[in-house]
Amino acid sequence: VGVPYDEVSYLVAGVNHQAFVLRFARDGEDLYPLLDAALAADPGMDRRVRVEMYRRLGFYPTESSEHAAEYVPWFMRTPESIARFRIPVDEYVRRSEEALTEYAEARRRLAAGEPFTVERSVEYGSLIIDSLVTGAPRVIYGNVRNDGLIDNLPAGSCVEVPCLIDANGVQPVSVGALPPQLAALNRIFLNVCELTVRAALDGRRDHVHHAAMLDPRTAASLPLETIAEMVEAMIHAHGDLLPEGIR
Repeated sequence: VGVPYDEVSYLVAGVNHQAFVLRFARDGEDLYPLLDAALAADPGMDRRVRVEMYRRLGFYPTESSEHAAEYVPWFMRTPESIARFRIPVDEYVRRSEEALTEYAEARRRLAAGEPFTVERSVEYGSLIIDSLVTGAPRVIYGNVRNDGLIDNLPAGSCVEVPCLIDANGVQPVSVGALPPQLAALNRIFLNVCELTVRAALDGRRDHVHHAAMLDPRTAASLPLETIAEMVEAMIHAHGDLLPEGIR
């Protein structure tokens, strides 16, 4: 939108990998109209998952297009849709292979006593520690227990909201109610999360099946019998890594 990042204020909320920009402004001016104009000026943006989600839901998602596609049922149903939205279905495999190569190289350098250049990553961990130790205030977006933070998402679920970090610790900020269409989408994902957690804590193999059945991506692509076969194959593959009662 042609506005320097340090002049932008924003408010984001939702759940992990499925949060939305609720406010996007500069000095009180809503920047969403500028975003609309920028998207209209570039026809190629019609072929991005998160742009399509923005147009349908009214708020821009924070997640990348390829990752957002993994959490909703609409974009990876057919080869034609995958091609239209330019979804790199092998991206996670590529990143995993790259990470394994980097890990092997790091082990080799450590064993050889070679020096490292240590740099802070884009992750929040070191910033959180710095604020806790020094008291320097920061706002980060954290995944925390929903204790009255988002009114129309289940109490006790894990939600993503702004959090003030300082010497007093992590202090999540209440954002009230999400727009109903966003809360509805988040609740679908949280249902899968709850069943997965219950499967692990209660040792319930059937809840693994329930979670997969209700996952919107899975349900959009596979019949029930195939979902069941896939779950059993994955449980077998993971073996003793899984909680007792599931394996």
